[in-house]
Amino acid sequence: LSLVKGVARVDLWGVQEKAIYLDVAQTQLSALGITDANLEATLSQQNMVVDAGSADLQNRRVRIAPSGEFASPEEIADLSIVTSFANTLLNLGASVTGDASLRPAATDEIIRIRDIGDIREGYLDPPHWQMRYSGRPAVGISITNVSGANVVEVGRAIDRAIDGLIERLPIGIELQRFHWMSDIVDEAVNDFLISFGEAVLIVLVVIALSMGMRMGVIIGTALIITILVSFILMAVFGIDLQRMSLGALVVALGMMVDNAIVVADGMAVRLQKGMDRTQAAIESAQVPSMPLLGATIIAVMAFYPIFASVEDAGEYCRTLFSVVGISLISSWVISMTITPLQCIDMLPDPDKETTNADTYGSGFYRVYLRLVEKAIRFRWLTIGILLVLLVASFAGFGQLKQQFFPFSSMTKFMVDVWYPEGTRIQDVAANLSGMEQHLLDDERVETVTSFIGQGPPRFYLPVDPEDPYASYAQLIVNVHDYREIDGLLAKLTPWLAERYPDARIPVRKYGVGPANTWKFEVRISGPADANPVLLRRYAEQGMDIVEASPLAGVVRSNWRERSARVVPEYNQERARWANVTRPDVANATKRAFDGLHIGLYREQDDLIPIVLRYKEEERANVGGLGVLQIQGGLATQTVPLAQVTDGVPLEWEDPLIWRRDRRRTITIQSNPVQGVTLPSLRSSVLEEFDQLAASLPSGYTLEWGGEYEDTVSAQASLMPGVVPAVAIMLFIIVALFNAIRPLLVIVFTIPFALIGIIIGLLPTGTPFGFLALLGAMSLAGMMIKNAIVLLDQVNIEIAEGKQHYDAVLAAAVSRLRPVVLAAATTVLGVVPLLQDVFWIGMAITIMSGLTFGTLLTMVVVPVLYATLNRLYPPEQVSGSLSDDHAATRPA
Repeated sequence: LSLVKGVARVDLWGVQEKAIYLDVAQTQLSALGITDANLEATLSQQNMVVDAGSADLQNRRVRIAPSGEFASPEEIADLSIVTSFANTLLNLGASVTGDASLRPAATDEIIRIRDIGDIREGYLDPPHWQMRYSGRPAVGISITNVSGANVVEVGRAIDRAIDGLIERLPIGIELQRFHWMSDIVDEAVNDFLISFGEAVLIVLVVIALSMGMRMGVIIGTALIITILVSFILMAVFGIDLQRMSLGALVVALGMMVDNAIVVADGMAVRLQKGMDRTQAAIESAQVPSMPLLGATIIAVMAFYPIFASVEDAGEYCRTLFSVVGISLISSWVISMTITPLQCIDMLPDPDKETTNADTYGSGFYRVYLRLVEKAIRFRWLTIGILLVLLVASFAGFGQLKQQFFPFSSMTKFMVDVWYPEGTRIQDVAANLSGMEQHLLDDERVETVTSFIGQGPPRFYLPVDPEDPYASYAQLIVNVHDYREIDGLLAKLTPWLAERYPDARIPVRKYGVGPANTWKFEVRISGPADANPVLLRRYAEQGMDIVEASPLAGVVRSNWRERSARVVPEYNQERARWANVTRPDVANATKRAFDGLHIGLYREQDDLIPIVLRYKEEERANVGGLGVLQIQGGLATQTVPLAQVTDGVPLEWEDPLIWRRDRRRTITIQSNPVQGVTLPSLRSSVLEEFDQLAASLPSGYTLEWGGEYEDTVSAQASLMPGVVPAVAIMLFIIVALFNAIRPLLVIVFTIPFALIGIIIGLLPTGTPFGFLALLGAMSLAGMMIKNAIVLLDQVNIEIAEGKQHYDAVLAAAVSRLRPVVLAAATTVLGVVPLLQDVFWIGMAITIMSGLTFGTLLTMVVVPVLYATLNRLYPPEQVSGSLSDDHAATRPA
């Protein structure tokens, strides 16, 4: 697999390390006087790589390689044990003096390894980690593609390689695809392309129905060319097709046709007035060119803050700005060049009967005109009603659910299993079997993959794999349909709490975008030498606060539980008389339980450790630690552990001590229960934690982490981009109008868009998250663009000789169709995004906000313009409506 083109590396997960165990009885070793050094010397002398030199054979140089290395583990059992240096000296002394009592016991015998214990080959015990697939032992293969590679093409190449590999696998070994990113990406891109195609079709149908088939072809052609140019430029700038880039195209889709609609509509109006076809095409592009360019740049700059963000959320959403900028600037260029040419060739000549007729004389325009006149006449009532609605929307905003990023539609969810620190990995694996079987018995579940001892490979970017812990396991449950996950979790969570009360088992779904393992985090920090007992005491108070909230799920601290340790209290004086050192004590206890590495067995190019340990029944007898036999380095006799210690008490210790910025820091962690967002949980305990923070002594601090910290950081990271973006927007507006009042009109109008946003989000129960925030920012850019086009038309009407009041009404009527049509294409264009859990917040924000924002643009902008410029209807000035004024007023 590593040879497949596009693959960067291949890693194995869950592979068990091999070991050769020599299980012996303690009494037998003591009786025979065999030490660890005896066995280590025996094995190393036999199995070590030796340099025997080389010899000249005629004209060649050949290496001398003595045989004798172990060919199999069974040969180890036949190896005779080398005596220690101390035994050699005693034997020599007995021979010189003739005193047989000096000779060590059993030294006249040839002792082989099989005489002192059982040799067996197996896996490392306890294992470092394990992996199971649907309850069966498994080995995971993690494949990483090279940077910049097309993951779909790499996946297909791996598929072909695996098809050939399966044919060579032994019977009984199966290969299952656990998470196949290429298929997931391919399906997601195809689904999104379908949504994109639906959005394009909706836009084209709306244009064709509202403006006629020929106008629909003209604007639709501009849209298609813009999309193709955008794809080309995306390839040039190295922007891949992914969730954010494709979503940006859909979001910008409605805005892409704005420029073409303005140009084509202007051409149609000029033809209706009897203007020459060529001259009408030139003016329809030339007159609004600079306002449209400025408005387009403003719409693009609305996305700049996310591009300038340095947080993870900014990196994730950065292509929004790039793709929107490419597509909208391309649409302006095409609208100024290709669209006028198409209008010359394709727009029909108006009927002679309708030439110079009132273009805006229909009933729709008359109703709108009366609405605008009434709003201007009763301007303070209009503004007052909007202010009341704005205040109500602020109150409604507090009722919205807050969510950083939404959950993913991935057909998987995670079950984290945290047993108390110090729990054996074998017990964790055994207890996991019941969970696996319960899940597999559910018809909604397809597979269950278990990682015991540590987290899985990082197959999904937003999820950080857990560090190695013997007491930890994670189940990744694959279901048939992601819509079934909520119902499954609702029953699974209480079942786990009832069946496994001694474990903390949070169940969580995968997120889209930056995500946190623990959404709720509170950090309590102290000095570098802070007392861990004191920090734990404060953390327990905080955990009690969270556990008392019905909105909180599993609660824990990242220091975990304190674990027990056995402490042989080494007595230096007695140990010196017995010639026993602390390493001797450590080797003896390690040999008795975990096992002591005494050699290596070479199996081809693998080195397998040979481990000496006591038999299983002796390893289980921890209470007999005091009689454990210890042999000093030059001693031939053993002494019990109790002789060189003052006791073997059991003590408690902190296995984990976390630091943050060099300060000891303990973190309280939890997740909201299903259906509850983090802000709701945080609000329920905020007052109690404020009291806890106030009670901390000097040098100790309490601060919020988790999703709250990420949300604040992500929103704060937008500010460095907001400042230049707003500055550029304001500069463009002032430069276009060379006046301050149009700027004030636009600035005063934008806040009222919040009313439309609340109208969309609150009834649907859609959370206001990071994507909804971006939708609100883009909405502001769209509204500014529409307002600029409208106010520019006011200046055009004034330049043509109309009175200021009449110019406002004429501009509003003439801009009604382009603005409403552009808004309709944008609103309906994002409808396909409603089926995507990632984009739904932004889609609803744009749809409801822009719908209400269009009303603001076409009604409130004229009202504010008339108010700031002190424009009144003639009848309010003179007391009656003159016939001359009625004649000049637009129909």
